[in-house]
Amino acid sequence: MSIWRGPQKLILASQSRARKMLLENAGLEFEALPADIDERAVQKNSGLAAPGEIASLLAREKALFVSRQKPGQYVIGADQTLALGQLMFSKPAGRVQAAEQLGRLAGETHELHSAVAVARDGKTLFDDVSVAGMTMRRLAAGEIEAYLDQAGTAVTTSVGAYQLEGLGVHLFERIEGDHFTILGLPLLSLLAFLRGEKLLAV
Repeated sequence: MSIWRGPQKLILASQSRARKMLLENAGLEFEALPADIDERAVQKNSGLAAPGEIASLLAREKALFVSRQKPGQYVIGADQTLALGQLMFSKPAGRVQAAEQLGRLAGETHELHSAVAVARDGKTLFDDVSVAGMTMRRLAAGEIEAYLDQAGTAVTTSVGAYQLEGLGVHLFERIEGDHFTILGLPLLSLLAFLRGEKLLAV
């Protein structure tokens, strides 16, 4: 028997492997349908500068975009930003940019701002942002190159050029925050919302 009690299948407006894994492990039945929006244009047009606000905006826009295509269904949108002080990072375009990002982050503490939103019929019903502090150890140039050799093209799929659930764990000396936040989905607050909507059996 499924935990999900909604009349229609839940939708995740993302193809993120980590986010899909989190929902699957939580026993939720869902369909992954990524939102076809220009994230950088949305961010630029918003005029927002705070990383948490940008993540929240993008999560809402993704959820709203897909919800307009799927009447009556609950749609989850999510986004994550990485900030080192006032400097924000995007996904690296390739190995060279990944190496540059790791060089900037090495020996420093950066913040991951993870946002989640739920929309239905073009209206936002819920949104939340959580923050994790990530302290990367000092890395020699050779260590960065060795990591990039092992991680391969996966470094271009997330901000900061790492996945903590994979080889990226070798880069860190201290982490402060929620595991789900680090993986890009504030799961506990999301589940609390769905439970409040009487959509979960547990």
